[in-house]
Amino acid sequence: MNNSNDKLKEIVKRKYSDIALQGKETGCCCGCSPTKEVYNIMSDDYSTLKGYNEDADLGLGCGLPTQYAGIEKGNTVIDLGSGAGNDCFIAQAEVGDEGKVIGIDFSEPMIEKAKANAKKRGIQNVSFRQGDIEDMPVSAGRADVVISNCVLNLLPSKDRIFHEIYRVLKTGGHFCISDVVLNEEIPEKLKHAAEMYVGCVSGAIPKAQYLEKIKEAGFAEIIICKEKEITIPDEILEKYLNEDEINAFKTVNAIVSITVTGRKNSGGCSCGGCC
Repeated sequence: MNNSNDKLKEIVKRKYSDIALQGKETGCCCGCSPTKEVYNIMSDDYSTLKGYNEDADLGLGCGLPTQYAGIEKGNTVIDLGSGAGNDCFIAQAEVGDEGKVIGIDFSEPMIEKAKANAKKRGIQNVSFRQGDIEDMPVSAGRADVVISNCVLNLLPSKDRIFHEIYRVLKTGGHFCISDVVLNEEIPEKLKHAAEMYVGCVSGAIPKAQYLEKIKEAGFAEIIICKEKEITIPDEILEKYLNEDEINAFKTVNAIVSITVTGRKNSGGCSCGGCC
């Protein structure tokens, strides 16, 4: 990895470590800060889902991957960029006591926060590992399902991540990922803003390219189960664009969140009924 990629990853790690230490009010990729930041404009409501833990919900997602993941009792699930454990605890409610959930995050404060949340709830079959999802600390063929929520767009080597997902899945296993992608190019001024990068925007790639990287990793049955438009408020855009640029940007549906599934070697629907 080159120095530029290393620097981007370090910026993201610092930001998400700060969020773990300060809590939900800080905001993040899709959080719930009372002040509008690029980090707090995308989140979906988890509160009605079984297994929901408010302490673990830092508002970091741009979708509900567990809703479409087809998780079954007894499954082993890996959550990439597990944060404070929100998606892990939702997944644990699906796998039951006979299953297992592994959360991976590169922020040590996030891992510690997630472990504390699991201990508080007395959950024994959810574990958290500090590591880079481009080189997962997991053996090959370990998981039935891999999930992730608004994380892959934060890292430069998306093709490497999809190959890692393929490696850790069992034959016939599948993934369900919510992520931010582009329908249209965004202005250069947004692309080069660090705030936009850690806010899940400027690291996003075109939707067609994103899907092609999944296909190149070897996955079949690639399906978009949900897509929603992401609107950046004017008060954020005004930091980077003039009025004419803002008006031009708002005429196109440039930024979207997708929830996508794919299977390692064909074998049935991978999206929990969305197809």
